[in-house]
This record gives sequence, structure tokens and C-alpha cells, in this order.
Amino acid sequence: MWPFIHHGTRESATMTRLCVLLSALAAMCAVATAGDPVQVYILMGQSNMLGEGKISPVTKNGTLEYAVHTEGRYPYLWNKANNSWAVRDDVRYTFIMGSGNASFEKSKLEHNEWMTVTGNTIGPELGIGNYVGNYSKQKVLILKACIGNRALGWDLLPPGSPGFEFTDSKGQAWEYAAYHQTPNKWKKGTTPVPVNWMAGEQYDGDTNRTMHILNNFSAYFPGEDSYEIAGFFWWQGNRDSFDTGLSTHYEVSLVRLIKTLREQFKAPSAKFVTASLGETVMNSTNNGGKILQAMLDVDGRSGKYPEFKGNVRAVYTHPLSMGGSSGAHYNNDARTYMNVGQAMGDAMVELLKGDF
Repeated sequence: MWPFIHHGTRESATMTRLCVLLSALAAMCAVATAGDPVQVYILMGQSNMLGEGKISPVTKNGTLEYAVHTEGRYPYLWNKANNSWAVRDDVRYTFIMGSGNASFEKSKLEHNEWMTVTGNTIGPELGIGNYVGNYSKQKVLILKACIGNRALGWDLLPPGSPGFEFTDSKGQAWEYAAYHQTPNKWKKGTTPVPVNWMAGEQYDGDTNRTMHILNNFSAYFPGEDSYEIAGFFWWQGNRDSFDTGLSTHYEVSLVRLIKTLREQFKAPSAKFVTASLGETVMNSTNNGGKILQAMLDVDGRSGKYPEFKGNVRAVYTHPLSMGGSSGAHYNNDARTYMNVGQAMGDAMVELLKGDF
């Protein structure tokens, strides 16, 4: 127990010097933390990763404003003292959108600000950003590159992916495109007729646009010039679900996606979190069920891919959805996007902590 010290005593002078020393040490620690590389999380997928949850009006059930102000959900999004949306000074959000392999200059920078609620719609980035931001001791960049209506097995096909054959329920055999082949599929034994698109064109564009931002890092994250790829988030599958061949092959494509992203971004230890389609229930046998099962199989806890243990996690989103389907953007209900984002962020934090 500290003794009672009178002002002007020798003990008082000693305590003063001790406080000065502790303050200096604290300042040194703060400087060290500030110099640490920014933790970057890359978000990819299609329209629901892009985000279609409505922010307003406050009077409409299902909007973010209604969820926060009427239902009392997601209180961390609102700054009561300022009576405005909260703004984080440790998490930045950048979103670039372009079609195919369009140049960066021909793409649209949708967001580039400290994380807050702004614009007309949200995706899962608010939940993701706040959860990983709360865990991280370093600053965070949520970097999203995606566009709607894209299939993993066609538009987003990773480099090096081989073609494959699939026979449909009518007995017709099909050839599916390999990376940079065109079209997406053709009847086996026939000559493919090229179209103005090739397999992996959206993958090329999204990753190239992401690299442009990383290569010009300080222009998008003021005051910082070093970063580390900490993880990837993937929410996709709707477009593939309309094609049984792509749905059946989804697991193969997803495994290659995980490995290729880590290799391309030189981040072999980066964690990977994927989320299922909200309308798909466990044990479904339709195409959506095939995609859900593919995600569950790549989850490191399944044991099917030992190299994914402790670094890949799948989030089952059906219990988190407030209704509607992925194709209908969950009826633009912001709560679905927030719920899924929070669950994906929480899954990432568990991987980072080592809670397998």
C-alpha cells in the first residue's frame, strides 16, 4: 500500500521523477505503435459484397437509420455526443469498382474515407471494419474491390484454373472455360465461339485495381506508407448458383482462389473468411446448397484441407438474414448486411486470436 506523502518531501520528488519516466516510456510506446504497418483486409465478391442495404429513411423498417434509432441496434455506429454517425480515426475504408479489366482511371472510387456511415447503401464493411478495428492494435484499411453479377467459375476465375467437363441432367456434356478462355462453356465436341469477355477478366480487374491502391498507399491512407495484408473476405455465389456445372465445381474454384490470392499478394499467412448465401439453409441439395457445402468444406475446421486449419473460416449466414434472397439483395435490408459483416469480422478475429 502506498504511504501518504506530503508535498515537498523527498518521497514527493521521487514520485515526480517516476511519473516523468513513465510518461516518457508511454510516449515511446505510442511512437512504436504508430510506426507499425497498417493491417489491410481485402474484400471481394459480387453485388452483396458491393452492398445494397439502404441507409435511409429513418421511418422505414429495414433501413440502417431505423435499425439504429428505432430498434437500438449497432450502437457503436452512432456518436451520441455529436448526434451524428461515428467516425473512426483508426480504420479507413476504400472501395474501388470497375467492370472487367478496365483501367483504374476508368473505374469509380466509391469510397475513400475514415470509416463511417455515408452515401445511400452499405455492404458488410461496417461490421467487418468495426470488429477487426476493435481487435487490431494497428491501424486498419478495409479495401474493397468488386462489382455485381459475377461468377467465381467464370468472371472471377483465378489465374491458372484449368477447364473442366460437366454432364447435365439431360446427359449433355459441356466444356467449361479455363482461365482466359472464352466463352464460359460450350457443348463438348463443338468449336467454342468467342465472346467479348474471358474467364477471369473480373478477377484480373479487381486485383489490379487493388494493387494500384496498395502501390500508392499514402494517397489513400494519409500519413502511412507501409502495410501488411492481414486477411481476405469473400461474399459471393449467387451468379454461380444459376449454373449447375459452376455450382458443382465451386469448391475447386474456391480452393484455388484462396491459394492464388495469398500468392499474388505475397501474404501466405493472411486469413480468409467466406460467407454463404443468406437464403440457403443447411443441407440443401440445390445449387445454393452445393455452394454452401463447398464453403463448409474449405473451412479449416472441416479437416478436408489440413493446410487451411486455423486460417480459413466459413460463415453460415442463413440465421443472420432478415429475409429475401441474394439475387434480390435481401430486400435491401441493412440489418442483413450488418449482421453478416459482424459475423465475418468476428470469424476473422477468432482466426487472428488463434481460436480455431
